Amino acid sequence: MKRSPRETGHIQGRDEAMVASEQEVLAMDAREERSVRGRGRLTAILEARLRREYLPVLVTLALFVVLFGTGSAIYPAFGSGQVIIDLFIDNGFLLVAAIGMTFVLLTGGIDLSVGAVIALSAMLSASLVEHVGLATIPIVLAVGATLGFLMGYVIHHFEIQPFIATLAGMFLARGLCFVISIDQISIKHPLFAEWPHIPIQLPGDMFVKPTVFVALAVLGLAFWTLHYTRFGRGIYAIGGNEQSALLMGLPVARTKIGAYVVSGTCSALAGMLFATYTLSGTGVHAVGMELDAIAAVVIGGTLLTGGSGYVLGTLLGVLLLGSIQTLIRFEGTLSSWWIKIVTGALLFVFIVLQRAISSKRSPDG
Repeated sequence: MKRSPRETGHIQGRDEAMVASEQEVLAMDAREERSVRGRGRLTAILEARLRREYLPVLVTLALFVVLFGTGSAIYPAFGSGQVIIDLFIDNGFLLVAAIGMTFVLLTGGIDLSVGAVIALSAMLSASLVEHVGLATIPIVLAVGATLGFLMGYVIHHFEIQPFIATLAGMFLARGLCFVISIDQISIKHPLFAEWPHIPIQLPGDMFVKPTVFVALAVLGLAFWTLHYTRFGRGIYAIGGNEQSALLMGLPVARTKIGAYVVSGTCSALAGMLFATYTLSGTGVHAVGMELDAIAAVVIGGTLLTGGSGYVLGTLLGVLLLGSIQTLIRFEGTLSSWWIKIVTGALLFVFIVLQRAISSKRSPDG
């Protein structure tokens, strides 16, 4: 049957439309495939980066679980819930000090004055609490914050290396301890001698002390500050690349000084917790505790070069060090120096691990 020219044209137009539609569908499929492939590649990159960032924290968690499991297998009493709670009771002051150190290390700095500020705060608490009572707390915190501000100001505005500036702060704070008193000062005021030691009963014949809640409150506040505030984002940005942070318009000076103010304040609070733990103040307290704080932060996954780390990792670092100390105490025959030996070995391993992670991040790696 012969079609008219009009019918033929209509059929050809319909065929062309079908072909165009099929080509459009194929093009859309290709675009979707590329998009999915691109999203998959991006997801893979992000997952790999996250794995690298979380790796030290996960290693610390694994070590803590293995150590605690081994201790529980050897010594049944080691696996009790009270032992875990005791880790917080016995290391609450170290946790608070390490949290402050985390802020400083995240900026790429360091604070060697932590131990001396803890001793100074304990001495101030012991000498003031009998005269001014509750007012001791804000006074001691203000002293710690002031020392942190002075060190941060010198570091930023005079471009002094943090090692040197905080070393000067360490000698200053330690010397002030002996200006207050060359002898040990005992604490008998209820503010330090009674309420911090009141046991709060928990199910299963376990108990916790009020100082633990103070340390956990500081931990929660630090976590919120670092991850949900502009100040916290500035801390990470400065540690990643200070010049880039400056070019982006971030308040570098205020943020860097603020990190040392946080460290000084945390050290002062740690000093008060230490005073409640020892019920005394003396100029020789907390010698080398800044190194314990640095070790806990680094073992917890914070890079010494700054820009990467988590305050929850710091918690794991403190718990791991506390578990080593508790396990050696359970063993009974090993010297306390083994705590330092094991801590040094762990620190070495984590520094090597951090170096490997940093190498993978670099363009040449």
